[in-house]
Amino acid sequence: MKPTKFPSQKLEQPGDAHKMQPKPELINKNYRGSDKLKSKVALVTGGDSGIGASAVLHFAKEGADIALVYLNETKDAKKIKKEVEAMGRKCLLIKKDLRTEANCMASVKSCIKEYGKLNIVVNNAAMQFPQDSLKQIDRKQLLKTFETNIYPYFYVTKAAMEYLGSGDVIINTSSVTAYRGSSHLVDYASTKGAIVSFTRSLSAQLAKENIRVNGIAPGPIWTPLIPASFDDVTDFGQDTPMGRAGQPSEVGPAYVFLASEDSSYITGQFIHINGGEIIGG
Repeated sequence: MKPTKFPSQKLEQPGDAHKMQPKPELINKNYRGSDKLKSKVALVTGGDSGIGASAVLHFAKEGADIALVYLNETKDAKKIKKEVEAMGRKCLLIKKDLRTEANCMASVKSCIKEYGKLNIVVNNAAMQFPQDSLKQIDRKQLLKTFETNIYPYFYVTKAAMEYLGSGDVIINTSSVTAYRGSSHLVDYASTKGAIVSFTRSLSAQLAKENIRVNGIAPGPIWTPLIPASFDDVTDFGQDTPMGRAGQPSEVGPAYVFLASEDSSYITGQFIHINGGEIIGG
């Protein structure tokens, strides 16, 4: 895959996937499922676009039914639902602002009401607001970033634990910024670091119940969050060793791996999909 020069563009919302140029690739046309998640039910937050949507489509390709939680990007969510159903799987759309515990609990309950069970939880929804100085991060931004990026991981997981059992899994989306920091995303990187610690701590707590908790720490991946956050994305990802940004389709299969029995002896770990940047931990 060759490096891509992305045109300068600015999305009004992170979820405006239908407006992006070029379009992100969510699943490779050559990907072949093998029933690794047959009869499983997966709840994915932020599943309407980008990495979350890629996880949804790969899960469906492997035989799972989906509960897709999204904020307000109904057009994008309906498109993903249509693709899931074209694969012969079910997709429940849940429109909720996950910054409140009540909405997180309601999302899980909607999933249980629809499917009667829950096997895979993917905490993925996130926002970022670049600032060049810590002085520019006001209280309102700080609260919104934490309330969006880390609080729901606690709320959703806590609600889901009532229904998860032996062999079920929790997968949390962190970021390369949790490991190397980011001078212009201090609050965002801080939440992503919190997700790493949350994952490792919860994995130790749930290991005795045979519920595995792992995560993925992507590097520069071409998702709607990028042109919604930055004014100039023409060179996005080209400072990686591989010299390019990744596509969501290159991240989605890692969620399948962590959700399936292929990773049955892995918990408390992170997969680093970042174009070759060497990261400790």
